[in-house]
Amino acid sequence: MRTYILTSITVFALVTLFSSCGSNDQKQAANEVAKKDEIPAYVTGLKKAVALQPDSVGLRLKYVTALDSIGQYKEALIHLDTLIRKDSLNYGLWFTRGQIEEDAKDSASAERSYINAIRIYPSPDAQLALANMYAEQKNDKALKICNRILDMGLGREYDAHCNFIAGIYHSRMKHIAEAVKLFDQCIAADFTYMPAYIEKGLVYFDNKQYDEALKVFQFASSVNNLYADAYYYIARCYEMTGKKDSAIMKYQQSLSLDKNLTEAREGLKRLGE
Repeated sequence: MRTYILTSITVFALVTLFSSCGSNDQKQAANEVAKKDEIPAYVTGLKKAVALQPDSVGLRLKYVTALDSIGQYKEALIHLDTLIRKDSLNYGLWFTRGQIEEDAKDSASAERSYINAIRIYPSPDAQLALANMYAEQKNDKALKICNRILDMGLGREYDAHCNFIAGIYHSRMKHIAEAVKLFDQCIAADFTYMPAYIEKGLVYFDNKQYDEALKVFQFASSVNNLYADAYYYIARCYEMTGKKDSAIMKYQQSLSLDKNLTEAREGLKRLGE
């Protein structure tokens, strides 16, 4: 359960690029309805609107984002490619293509799309999206990109992103001390950078240091008491240390904050709830 990582790094760029393309509420509604093998009404509405105005770039982008939100990646890419054929030097379109391909678990294609976007306009956002993907692949190109962005002196927000991604790389490489140091640097730059707390705690958790992990997750829940992942991982620590009742309570608390947190439901099933 580490799917939040990509979101935490790349969404900040898309928010500024295509803020009108779809809200979190729409995505949540889409996810809920998609489970019933139905297409949400707002998606079918956009499909009809695109059919009536096929030359509207804004409408097609909204439709692409909606399709991505319900996991219809192939269809989303077909429509996005229609736009790219008309405007192949549009940085934002290539950047979006990379994100959809990454959502679809097509890392090779995502890498090519991010590189195309960067060639058109070497924005820090696109470079960090590529670096994040490299970090998960244990590719040290991630560190080179992060160091380059840090040298640009863009401010604390980008410093936090760079340190987080570098921390991901070292975490995946099992460089425990270096990973913890970088996550701490990320948190120092942005106290509310919640994925950094989770990843720091997971460094300890994966090393079976459950007491240390628990401290980090509990602190994360005090920083943001509405962050479902923090309670989920608190529950995981309790479960691993045999504290069944406490684990059940925290799994339930995480689900009360995010009813789509299937891992928490699975935890409750393991514990007989």
